[in-house]
Amino acid sequence: MFRDNMFGYYFDLALRSFRRNRMLTALMVLAIALGIGASMTTLTVFHVLSGDPLPDKSATLFYPQVDPEPLDGYHAGDEPSDQLTRYDAEALLKARKGARQAMMTGGDVAVQPQNSTLHPFSADARYTSADFFPMFDTPFRYGAGWKASDDEGRARVVVINKDLNDKLFGGANSVGRTLRLDEHDFRVIGVLDDWHPKPKFYDTNVSHYGDAEQVFLPFSTSRDLDLNRDGSMNCFNSRPDGVRDTDLAASCQWIQFWVELHGPREVAAYQAFLHNYSAQQRASGRFQRPDNVRLRSLMEFLSYRKIVPADVQLQMWLALAFLLVCLLNTVGLLLAKFLRRSSEIGVRRALGASRRAIFAQCLVEAGTVGLAGGIVGLGLAELGLWAVRQQPVEYASLARLDPTMLATTFALARVASVLAGLLPAWRACQVAPAIQLKSQ
Repeated sequence: MFRDNMFGYYFDLALRSFRRNRMLTALMVLAIALGIGASMTTLTVFHVLSGDPLPDKSATLFYPQVDPEPLDGYHAGDEPSDQLTRYDAEALLKARKGARQAMMTGGDVAVQPQNSTLHPFSADARYTSADFFPMFDTPFRYGAGWKASDDEGRARVVVINKDLNDKLFGGANSVGRTLRLDEHDFRVIGVLDDWHPKPKFYDTNVSHYGDAEQVFLPFSTSRDLDLNRDGSMNCFNSRPDGVRDTDLAASCQWIQFWVELHGPREVAAYQAFLHNYSAQQRASGRFQRPDNVRLRSLMEFLSYRKIVPADVQLQMWLALAFLLVCLLNTVGLLLAKFLRRSSEIGVRRALGASRRAIFAQCLVEAGTVGLAGGIVGLGLAELGLWAVRQQPVEYASLARLDPTMLATTFALARVASVLAGLLPAWRACQVAPAIQLKSQ
């Protein structure tokens, strides 16, 4: 209770001091606010871009890589491609060495609505395998995904997202309805609810922060119907006559592959499987390079792919440096303010106030400056994030303060102001009362 009363007393003294020195107080609040506003703008952007897209499962999701490329141009330590050939992807899928596994690639399809008021339009598609949905915890509004037997049978089934379902079927349960894609009829078996992973971790070759696809269908069906595909492709050997880049026999890397593993034992077993697979392919003549495999977790893979743009990281460090400059200015202003009150502090010391009490009073005043600076800085951060959202970058719409960053704004302002007040408060509590009383 005594501490609470003392804090209230010191807070009241701080407010009185602000009223007596309004210009100096305004300069300190502005210095803190500018630093907080700039740093929280860039920290928020960095926070949303580097976040875990699947916090409940990211530790169990892994991205395997093997190296089938020719020996020419190889250097020890080179990273294998971050995509697989169709041959390797289907081999890993059939081996089923993980709890779940999914191969996939991006594409686009022409949607031909049955509703006469809608014209045909193009939609982003994802050609994948059955484990995609349970492995990535995709939420369903209606129905469910397909089964492994549908992959094997090249079934003409499709899962669509909520937005496409709203557009085509007015948001009703469309499971069992027919959807015509690229002149082929598909049966709708599931409708995804809102699902917008950021970043779009499962395929970083097309768009890091774009929207998830509207249409999902079996990879095997997409190849059977020769549907259009999107994304990067690396072909390292000339293909035989009559073989297309997307055929099983083509030496082209264009498939993403994910596997779900639980615990260190399963991870170690899968790593051993990849090494054995690489050795088998080298023995058969398909692989030429020395053993070169990787198995990265989801967050490790995003770090390896450098998903956070370099300019965002640079802006963050520059903003933090600017905050440091603002704090140094605040230190000088607080020092000037406290030392101007040396006579007042001397009288308080002569009346029995301890150095500890003077130190605490000055820190409360510095913290109050930080609180005011945090409030103003929050407004500046919102203004800065609004400016980011006007930029022509794919992550612009993500630049928004969430509760975590809101709390961080005030915590950073308070901590920064208290740190800035340590030296001035220490200097103030060193004032000798006798000298100040003699000077009066």
